[in-house]
Amino acid sequence: MDTKHCAIDGWVDAIPVPGPRDTVIFDLVVRPADIDALADDAPDTVITCTSGDPRITHELLNGIQPGDLLRATGTLVRPPTPGEPARLTVDALEVLDTALVPVLREMVLDRYGDYVVIFDADTDAVPVFTANGTWVGLADNPDAIATLIDIHERVNGGDA
Repeated sequence: MDTKHCAIDGWVDAIPVPGPRDTVIFDLVVRPADIDALADDAPDTVITCTSGDPRITHELLNGIQPGDLLRATGTLVRPPTPGEPARLTVDALEVLDTALVPVLREMVLDRYGDYVVIFDADTDAVPVFTANGTWVGLADNPDAIATLIDIHERVNGGDA
């Protein structure tokens, strides 16, 4: 196997996940420095990274989100077969830039005990249903959800 010690700058593709034996696994999306010379539809390079260092593992599992720009330093191993991602065993990690706080652009369902609410980024009003689908009402804003649920439980004897 061909290995090389190097530093790679790339964006975190997805939330890092715990791996076997107290490790963490994550993917970095790497773009070449001469990106303007490539075709618009050229694929990104994805490097699968892993680390067993407790400090790095903790940071990746608790402080990193998709879109963060990282510099990962470690041992790069070429894939055994073409088409598979290269693997980097990380022994040093630096956060170069953080991703913006995600803004909700679509509807999101959330659960309040026996109730389900639907948040829509385009409006402050929040539809509220019971978990079995019975209409409860429309809260004027997220702060009014608890009041609407409380009124529904008083009127209906506390059963959702």
